[in-house]
Amino acid sequence: MSEIPTIKQRRKGRSGMQAMLIPSQQMVAEQIRSAPQGVRTDLGALRRRLAAQYGADACCPVTVQRHLRAIAELSFGAVAAGEPVSTVTPYWRLVDPASLLAARLAGGPTFIRDRLEAERPESS
Repeated sequence: MSEIPTIKQRRKGRSGMQAMLIPSQQMVAEQIRSAPQGVRTDLGALRRRLAAQYGADACCPVTVQRHLRAIAELSFGAVAAGEPVSTVTPYWRLVDPASLLAARLAGGPTFIRDRLEAERPESS
């Protein structure tokens, strides 16, 4: 990994401080790609994993969501242009199709729901 993480000190409560990771888009994309196929996780879990990976106490939720939106635009655009789904960052694994966030992401809830369905393992 060639990136040096940005960690800023910030207040936590009245007298404490915490180390807040400000992740790059690449860091977020790598974490999304490591999510197992067919299993939906949430952004909170992704932020906790990033913080732990880089030795921070927390990970900036605003930055992660901003990067998720950019990743969704890139991934959805690539799929719409004919790229195989297997070659894009699977952002749909982090988004509940019924959430407000899904409505704000490229492809919207329908695309997210369809991708999650396509990844769901066949029951025997």
